[in-house]
Amino acid sequence: MSELPVQRIDLEPPPLHELSNSIKNELAQNFESASVSVEQCPDLRQAPYNLAFAGLCGSPRIADVGGQPNLAPTPDFTKKYDLLNITKLMEMPEEQGALLGAAAGPFHVVGMNSELMPNLRWEGGEVVNETHFAKVKDDGSALCEKLPSHFCALMANLFGSAGLPGDALHITASSRTSTLNFTEAIRTALQDAYGTRTISLGGVFLISKGKAKLHIMPDFSTTPLVTDEQKQEWLRFYEMEAPLVCLSVLHSHDPGLDLRIEHTHCFSDHGEGGHYHYDTTPEEVQYEGWFNVAEVLYRIDRP
Repeated sequence: MSELPVQRIDLEPPPLHELSNSIKNELAQNFESASVSVEQCPDLRQAPYNLAFAGLCGSPRIADVGGQPNLAPTPDFTKKYDLLNITKLMEMPEEQGALLGAAAGPFHVVGMNSELMPNLRWEGGEVVNETHFAKVKDDGSALCEKLPSHFCALMANLFGSAGLPGDALHITASSRTSTLNFTEAIRTALQDAYGTRTISLGGVFLISKGKAKLHIMPDFSTTPLVTDEQKQEWLRFYEMEAPLVCLSVLHSHDPGLDLRIEHTHCFSDHGEGGHYHYDTTPEEVQYEGWFNVAEVLYRIDRP
């Protein structure tokens, strides 16, 4: 694992207040009601967020591990990753840290392909793991539940920090009025404001009202997935109910690292979760999110 190739870029993150002002206008154009402020984030270990750590502060960093070429057209079954080893490649301290994000589930643990919602912290040798996964059951229905594993496979988009409380971007939006989803509106705002300067955010948002379109990867395809149409037909799509806790990583610009520009996975305590696409009830949807901006970007095991 320590031999995986790593590319590292030091980012120049703007102050949170500047980011807040950049995001406000775009959200207002896409939602009937929206707000962006810089606030001390609540204890994210508590409901409704249920993270493994209190906050998003302390040396924030983002890693893009592996990638979609490891999945299609045919899966590369050698691509098994240990998230705790990945944190070392992200130059995170062994004494204390936290990780959240979106990844492909560890097929070698689950027994099949799945979606993963990494959500863990470590402190003094102890690991607290609130990671969930979502899979397609034999009858075609979806299942989302906790997975007491720190492995993933194929691809992962991860936000790491010390997991400490502190200031973060507090973003709310309700009643969507455009075709952009919540994360697309944030990304578009950053693109418009910063152009080819890379701004990378990670954090958590809650869909507290409404429903959302999510997908779950079924078990691996027996035939190569070459075209986008084949991939879409292979995926399983579901409409899922709030409340959904969504772990998200996004970038305003790819500085030539083949980044996945946005990746968000959702979990819940009512058995629903998966890969976020957009809400399906624009008039009633309500979002509330907490994000921090990364200081360093890592591209690990780029295909």
